[in-house]
Amino acid sequence: MKSLTVDELRYDNAFLYQLFYWKDQVAKWSFLICREFHLVYSIMARVLFYLGIFSPFCFAFGGTNLSKDGNGTDEIPSYEVIRVIQPGVFDIKSENFLLRMRAWGVGFPKRGEPGFEQSLSFTEKHLLSAYPQITIRQEFDAANLKVVELRVVNGTLNFSREAIAQGVGWHLEDETGRYGPFLLAELKAKRMSLGVWANDYNYARQVGKVLTPKPQFPNLLHGGQGGFVPRLSYWVTSFGKIHRPGCSFYERGRGILTSKPNGTDCRICGGRTPKR
Repeated sequence: MKSLTVDELRYDNAFLYQLFYWKDQVAKWSFLICREFHLVYSIMARVLFYLGIFSPFCFAFGGTNLSKDGNGTDEIPSYEVIRVIQPGVFDIKSENFLLRMRAWGVGFPKRGEPGFEQSLSFTEKHLLSAYPQITIRQEFDAANLKVVELRVVNGTLNFSREAIAQGVGWHLEDETGRYGPFLLAELKAKRMSLGVWANDYNYARQVGKVLTPKPQFPNLLHGGQGGFVPRLSYWVTSFGKIHRPGCSFYERGRGILTSKPNGTDCRICGGRTPKR
């Protein structure tokens, strides 16, 4: 076995020293770059949040992870509902943010309307201090609320469908695209006259408009001044003679057309009383 000379040993030691030195430098700079990268995106997430802009960026780098469900919508891990603002509207506390959300596809009575207290109690019973499964359906609505689908009781109960089925709310068809389970739940509640369907009150909603239709031309049905109901017009001459349409003196000479004539009936046509 050949022994190494002093120069060869010195060369090998220098090579190993350089190798370990650069390995430590690469590890050091990689750690610093990753740390700065995470810091920058954490700041971006907070800026976007305070500007009212939510996106997967905010959740991914802000501490809340999003995943996609089978329908391509975003899912948020379960967090506690800490406050109910009004029926269907609530606040949840995530790791870094306080989020205000609204239940998807269901409308509720407003404060002061019949059924408001029942709707509020229903929402508090199912959501307050609970950890519902949340699926994002719409980033923001007109009221700047995140619209989400909720599943409670370990994901076995759809909050919106249950509210519609019990009659504490109604189905927002335009928002869901006439979602089948919600339609069926509302039909059942209507047939049984549950909740809002038992109230003789016209809620400002897009469904359940059961008011009596008003005809575009009411005078055609009921008559009235200035209506369009065809009436028989008599010709009353300046001498007070009344002629019916078809009479040889109808609209001859001076006179007026009227549906309520006064005068003497014509002996030829009969005037107000037609001759047989």
